Amino acid sequence: MTAAQVTLCFLLRNAADGEYVLLGTKKTGFGRGKVVGVGGHLEKGETAEQAACREVMEEISVVVAPEDLVPAGTVDFVFPARPEWNMATTVFLTRAWDGEPIESVEIAPAWFPVDRLPVERMWADAEHWLPAMISGQRIAVRVALAADNENVADVRTEAWVGPV
Repeated sequence: MTAAQVTLCFLLRNAADGEYVLLGTKKTGFGRGKVVGVGGHLEKGETAEQAACREVMEEISVVVAPEDLVPAGTVDFVFPARPEWNMATTVFLTRAWDGEPIESVEIAPAWFPVDRLPVERMWADAEHWLPAMISGQRIAVRVALAADNENVADVRTEAWVGPV
């Protein structure tokens, strides 16, 4: 089965007490109840950049321009017990946007200190790649989930050679 093409976009900001990342509690659908990044599936004919900008607007009512997206890498999620859940994800970071994040039907956004991510409320794989990408590492990650579709069975990381 072919993996779904998806994007994630992490908004970053600096404050007097450190760096913060915008995450959100998923209110509906896949991953409901987990703290996740903003993003979703590419629509037919969309680039990953276009999808990231659209998803940010739909989920948190913030405008991100494609030229403000910083490619951070890719994460391929493999669910051996549920291959229809497999995802090929392009990850972006941004420090520029217009508007203030607001809650939608799908997600309740909140700012978290980068050095204290709420990993206990996130998918188990996030701690294996998100801090590295936020810190500027450009990586390609392959995450294989365990049979319970929750825990991580295997993580492989390599340098990512993507767009500049």
